[in-house]
Amino acid sequence: MAIAVDVQDPQPPAPKAKTTTSLGHDYKGFVAGVGSGVAKLTVGHPFDTVKVRLQTTNRFSGPLQCVLQTIRNEGFRGLYKGATPPLVGWMFMDSVMLGSLSVYRRLLAENVFHVDNWTPGIVTAAAKDPAHPSAVLATLPPIGHGLAGILAGSTVSFIAAPVEHIKARLQIQYAARKADRLYSGPLDCINKIYKHHGVRGIYHGLSATLLFRGFFFFWWGSYDMISRWMHKNTSLSNPAINFWAGGLSAQVFWLTCYPTDVIKQRVMTDPLGGGLGDGQRRYPRWRDAAVGVYKESGWKGYWRGFLPCFLRAFPANAAALLVFESVMRTLP
Repeated sequence: MAIAVDVQDPQPPAPKAKTTTSLGHDYKGFVAGVGSGVAKLTVGHPFDTVKVRLQTTNRFSGPLQCVLQTIRNEGFRGLYKGATPPLVGWMFMDSVMLGSLSVYRRLLAENVFHVDNWTPGIVTAAAKDPAHPSAVLATLPPIGHGLAGILAGSTVSFIAAPVEHIKARLQIQYAARKADRLYSGPLDCINKIYKHHGVRGIYHGLSATLLFRGFFFFWWGSYDMISRWMHKNTSLSNPAINFWAGGLSAQVFWLTCYPTDVIKQRVMTDPLGGGLGDGQRRYPRWRDAAVGVYKESGWKGYWRGFLPCFLRAFPANAAALLVFESVMRTLP
């Protein structure tokens, strides 16, 4: 006699609920970026002033002479000339850059690299211990961080271009008295450029800015690689790793992108002409500026002003990334 056995069909696994943890924490990058911008300006602006002056004129034999002459003729405050636009701008710029970077990391992790339950904070545990249960799930490869850097760089360029344009024009005003300068300050600079050249004049240098910030690939890719190596091979604390990885990755970035920054500065400080009365335009496009630099100084021209920039890169960005990551860990 056959015995009937009730065999139930196996139930299909329940669909995995999509996590909203990362989505709910996207705001953290935007908030932490404000602190990063303040730290970067406080530490880095004097270096930036020297860099821009060396990039755009031959009146100084080197960075030390530029610093000494600036202080002698304009006082210590001369090193912070043009600081108002980036003080406001970098707070906003770093908020957008680092906030969008966090969003692009999550989107790439979830939709391109298929990283489940993406949570940036888990990377620390995963990097320290490859056997950590979340190591496989939460790891975005360095190329993913690099791609997120390109996307974030492109996003913030639409804010950075006008801010850096105004800053650069103020930084190359060498007259000690305001009455002898074309622009009395950032608002006057904006008003005069807009009056004679409109919004397009304010955004002069956007294409060169997009080119320059495309090299964020190397910054954020190397930041991830250096951070992982330090987590795995050193006993440094998280803030110490953020500091060293932030400074070193910034130097990798500047070693790869510096010639494009020289080109960008040449474009942004080129006379706009017309009713503004500041001279005749020399570089209609960034490619013209690239050719002009080479004709003027050869390949060395692309590296003029590199030393103050390289010296600035470590302390300014180390401080900025230390503040950014610390705030990210503090926020709920």
